[in-house]
Amino acid sequence: MGLQVLWSFGLACIDIHALRLKKDLHNHIVLSLLVIGDWVTAILSLAAACSSAGVMVVYMKDTDICSRSQATLSCNTFQISVALAFVAWFLLAVSSYVMFWLLATI
Repeated sequence: MGLQVLWSFGLACIDIHALRLKKDLHNHIVLSLLVIGDWVTAILSLAAACSSAGVMVVYMKDTDICSRSQATLSCNTFQISVALAFVAWFLLAVSSYVMFWLLATI
């Protein structure tokens, strides 16, 4: 998700630069790079969410870490973070899909 933060910050800087100079970013090369970057970050976000879910399954089903009364890990917090990772991936997938169709219209 750190890569996603850097990618989004880079896109925001490009957008601000284009708005200040009043340049049009509707170029095949620029949009192709943006689409490829969005798809890569979406796939990596899905991989991160799935691996986090796998770790939670190990914690919940295969070990007794979550069932201990003196456990220092809050398994409910981890479950919420995994669910939010899948929500973030879904939103990234929608954004990637929109960018793909924006490229197709040019």
